[in-house]
Amino acid sequence: MSSDPWGRVDETGTVYVRTADGEQVVGSWQAGSPEEALAYFERKYEGLVVEIGLLEKRVKTTDLSSKDAQAAIGHLREQVDAHHAVGDLDALRARLDKLVELVEARREERKAQRAKQSDEARHAKEALVVEAEELAQSDQWRAAGERLRALVDTWKGLPRLDRKSDDELWHRFSHARSAFSKRRKQHFAQLDAQREEARQAKERLVAEAESLSGSTDWGPTAARYRDLMAEWKAAGRAQREHEDDLWNRFRGAQDVFFAARSSVFAERDAEQAENLKLKEELAEEAEKLLPITELKAARAAFRGINERWEAIGHVPRDARPKVEGRMHTVERALQEAEEAEWRRTNPEARARAAGLTGQLQAAVDKLKGQIEQARAQGNTAKAEKLERELEGRQALLDQALKGLHEFGG
Repeated sequence: MSSDPWGRVDETGTVYVRTADGEQVVGSWQAGSPEEALAYFERKYEGLVVEIGLLEKRVKTTDLSSKDAQAAIGHLREQVDAHHAVGDLDALRARLDKLVELVEARREERKAQRAKQSDEARHAKEALVVEAEELAQSDQWRAAGERLRALVDTWKGLPRLDRKSDDELWHRFSHARSAFSKRRKQHFAQLDAQREEARQAKERLVAEAESLSGSTDWGPTAARYRDLMAEWKAAGRAQREHEDDLWNRFRGAQDVFFAARSSVFAERDAEQAENLKLKEELAEEAEKLLPITELKAARAAFRGINERWEAIGHVPRDARPKVEGRMHTVERALQEAEEAEWRRTNPEARARAAGLTGQLQAAVDKLKGQIEQARAQGNTAKAEKLERELEGRQALLDQALKGLHEFGG
């Protein structure tokens, strides 16, 4: 009979293993010596040790599922419980028990991790839904559209939740995207309608601008072009493919008109500048008639100057008052000279002036006589009163004499 600390072989060739529950039959060995029998079953034991070690490593270092780990443990436990190996089988059972505990702990850990991940995914998806619903109300069409597309990519990268929760959140998320797309589609449809309306309005403005480009009615046409420009700005923008072409036509029509007007105005300005020079020379010639000594000759000379003046066209508006004022000054001097001549040569006026002078002279002479009489009588108060009256009559007489002198009397 042969034996070691964990097993023995009896005289019949039966192999036993020692366990906490007593000896258990391992098997029968008839092919060789008892030592060879023990060595064979010890190798069986070492094989179990290796398999359990490998399983322990897989559980600790890989993502082996709990189900597969439990199946592997069960398979090894069956082999240990079959007692077909010689060694410390109780130690192997203890290791398998610990392995079961480890697998259960890992299962709970993974369950908690999955729950945490699910909770994080739920919060992440809820946040995506909230942002999508906010973006659904945005008018920043390009930026909001790009952000919603980015949110979809983010959603696809998140773990799925339970079917009910995931479907509810996805429904809200999808509804927000649809609402935004609908609003954006309506906006651009309305914008297209507005741009088409603007295009039609600008087509009409261009047609009118082109019809006016050959006008020579400078003032009213320029005013109408200003009105057309205001209407152009108020019309809004047409479609991009039409806007530039319409503007180029509109601006081109204006340029044709204003270039023609500028050319005409430049010629007019040059002509008016020359007219001003000629009128200044005439004004200078007229001013040489002053002061007027020979009325008849001066009148004839001024008439000739004025005829030449009238034959000359317009002068620049800002220079007109000054040059015309110079001619008016000479004209007023002539009028005053004519009025003086008329007064001097009018018989009726001279007679009236002579009669008035005679009356005033008689009144003055009478007052002088009354003053002398009052003084002779010693009536000083009356004399002073009469002297004051004399001063007034004398002044009137002096003025009348002056007028009579102008008549040559």
